Amino acid sequence: MRSHLRLPSSPVARPEAVLQGDRWRITVLADGLVRLEWSEAGDFEDRASTFALHRDLTVPDFEVIDGEGTLEIVTDRLRLTYDRGPFTPAGLSVQASFEHEFMVEGMTGAPPFSFERARRAEPFGSALVAAVDAAGLEPESWLPEYGEGQFEITIKPANALLAADRAVLLREVVRDVARRHGHRATFAPLVSPDGVGNGVHIHLSLFDATGAPVLYDPQRPGKLSAIGARFAAGVLAHADAVVAVTAPSPASFLRLAPHRWSAGGAFLAERNREALLRICPTIQIGGRDESAQLHLEYRAADATANPWLALAVLLRAGLAGLSEDNEAHVWPETATEADLAGVAALPGDLASALDALKRDDVVTSWFPAELMDTFQLVKRAELAAVDALNPVGVCRRIAEVY
Repeated sequence: MRSHLRLPSSPVARPEAVLQGDRWRITVLADGLVRLEWSEAGDFEDRASTFALHRDLTVPDFEVIDGEGTLEIVTDRLRLTYDRGPFTPAGLSVQASFEHEFMVEGMTGAPPFSFERARRAEPFGSALVAAVDAAGLEPESWLPEYGEGQFEITIKPANALLAADRAVLLREVVRDVARRHGHRATFAPLVSPDGVGNGVHIHLSLFDATGAPVLYDPQRPGKLSAIGARFAAGVLAHADAVVAVTAPSPASFLRLAPHRWSAGGAFLAERNREALLRICPTIQIGGRDESAQLHLEYRAADATANPWLALAVLLRAGLAGLSEDNEAHVWPETATEADLAGVAALPGDLASALDALKRDDVVTSWFPAELMDTFQLVKRAELAAVDALNPVGVCRRIAEVY
């Protein structure tokens, strides 16, 4: 290649960033990025690629735990457990998105879901979408919701880590734009006990090693594949512990109740807004591909949750389901309240959910013990801080923070 066409590169990583066995090599490129290589002959590639011209990067802080049969790499942003075996071509990847609901004080009077409310929100609405787009968060929709002064904004799905990053950034952008326009935005699960709640619905899609979606199967109930049903079964099996992480405030469980369009029970259903896991609708208009649309929506999360922990616990629960043969029952869209009377209820309050988390040895094993201990201590302290308040006071206190 002519010299003037060559791009400068430094493709060889620093030795202290590399872990290597006879047939595998792992390079820690950043605290949220690792390079995985497997070679039957033990030969590895150090040339530059389209993806990576430079691997000679500052080595991030990371810890290596060399256990019996497994190798763990821990950074500030990820924890990788490797069984030292060949990488499987059947591995799955995740695309996720956090759908946020929030309320803006002072924007009252217009009907729910109406164009009038969207117009009354100007110029805040247009400024918000422009700011979210300028921040690189790729907004997909902005719309009025059901509650008084309530809106929803969705952003384009991304890989799990980026999706969680975006969730945090989105909240800050919303609050900042609201302040600049003389408003205050809140993501609190409930502003008042009898009011409409603000959820953060977590949307999940799974793809195989070729990039093909794997959740769609038109021959099965809800058009959900066996992989999807097993993934859902894992989430449902650990639901009581999972909600302690995804809805971790004293006000969260005032929202998680039947008839609130949040999550009235631990079940999987088609299009049912009371389900913990909902199979989202697809469209065929214009010959659109249903397989690329069908995905799962987890509905028992809110903005008091840490997005990285919420996604981590959901994905680990789903992976636990994939390691078993159990499939979640898909309740059809036509299921009545009487049909669903026997489905498992979610914990009634945060204390009960924290107890369930502590009892679930499987879920707690997914996280460092120190993290779980700290999480329990912080959440118990939050409960103690509002112990003397009635539900109105609890909602008000949480809304002051979120």
